Amino acid sequence: MKPSPNREKWVLGGTLYLQGSGRSASPSALKAHLRIVNGKIDAITKKAPTRFPKGVEKIDATGLTILPGFVQAHVHLCQTLFRNLADDLELLDWLANRIWPMEAAHTEETLRASALLGIHELLSSGTTCILDMGTVRHTESIFEVVRKTGIRASVGKCLMDHPETTPTDLREPTRDALAEARALYERWNGTENDRIRVSYAPRFVISCTEQLLTEVARLAREQKALIHTHASENLKEIQLVKKLVDCENIEYLHQLGMTSERLVLAHCIWLKPNEKRILARSGTHVVHCPSSNMKLASGLAHIPDLRARGVNVALGADGAPCNNNLDQFREMRMAALLHKPGAGPKAMRAQEVLDMATRAGARALGWWDDIGSIEIGKKADLIALDLNTPTNAVPAGHEQDPEAIASSVVYSSSPAHLSWTMVDGRVLFKHGKVRGIPAGPLMEKVRRAQTEIARSIAKKRGGVG
Repeated sequence: MKPSPNREKWVLGGTLYLQGSGRSASPSALKAHLRIVNGKIDAITKKAPTRFPKGVEKIDATGLTILPGFVQAHVHLCQTLFRNLADDLELLDWLANRIWPMEAAHTEETLRASALLGIHELLSSGTTCILDMGTVRHTESIFEVVRKTGIRASVGKCLMDHPETTPTDLREPTRDALAEARALYERWNGTENDRIRVSYAPRFVISCTEQLLTEVARLAREQKALIHTHASENLKEIQLVKKLVDCENIEYLHQLGMTSERLVLAHCIWLKPNEKRILARSGTHVVHCPSSNMKLASGLAHIPDLRARGVNVALGADGAPCNNNLDQFREMRMAALLHKPGAGPKAMRAQEVLDMATRAGARALGWWDDIGSIEIGKKADLIALDLNTPTNAVPAGHEQDPEAIASSVVYSSSPAHLSWTMVDGRVLFKHGKVRGIPAGPLMEKVRRAQTEIARSIAKKRGGVG
């Protein structure tokens, strides 16, 4: 899918949800028009031109609410094919018995199908930017799909080199794993007008040697790159970490020089007070994945406490087989509700959760200067919602009330209320269709890929393929 030529376009007549530049800026709502030039927001004005130059594209947003696109700071596109195949297991069993065998069976083609399926769902539900952890092999395929589909993404090759704790068919020699990760960084980082970036993605402490983690920390410092990993998700995991390295997860990462504003940690459920202090002092980002945490019976992350300490907390759906969807609307609602019984009704207000799904994600990914809010000079990564339906209507007289808008988005909206999704000024989803990914041919690829993976696993296990 070739990108459309950069040109002027207008989004006319919508209500803009504006969060502002400051970390604690109060949101506002404004009925206005957006002028977009070369994929960036060039003007926000209450009065549209009476005449437009020839060739200007006009998008009628009358009656719609325009928000920044959702940013998911932790997903696994490589796992989308495995949806509904890994239920009712805790993390380590889930990985060993389901996920790792399926990841090891991936080919370039099956990984492309998995990435296409995930991106189709993400764009169809308002997510415009992701931080993705691939699997060990064929990561190039994910980058190719990201390039073709138009989504914004930071992608990392999964790193697994520990000789005692990783399966042989996913384990790599340390030198080879790092060499491929560096090569991907040199080839892809900043491409497509900086729509694609590359991160380093050691899976978690259990799967990685100290040599690998230390080298990742050095590379991230030198290249100013992100590190994307999991930490303190499961009690058995942290017990194994303690056995392997004789300290807690976050303490160990801190000792290796990994904790900083370049580190993005998924989950962080089981944290000691000292670990929370390290996260706050170092500027390390945390990604809350509430549905995944519940489904894998991992536990309840202390998100209100982390946020009160000044930790930047973003949202992510994690992978399709531990969720079983990639829908940021569901993650927002879950995050808003989950913490109220223990921390009080004001613990996670709708406006704060909406910020986690947009601004906080942009900060975690190092993209805050470009995305995460509707501001002049930022990329036109936008979504349009219909908040005037029987199931999610903003009350009469509150159409420009940011609190009412946030409540509608977080508590009662869903992908069904999404009119369109835009990245870099290009509409990638509209009228139920994702540009360049027709649903029929996509599902044919998905079924072929799932069949191929199942046959590969059966063959390895000595079954009938």
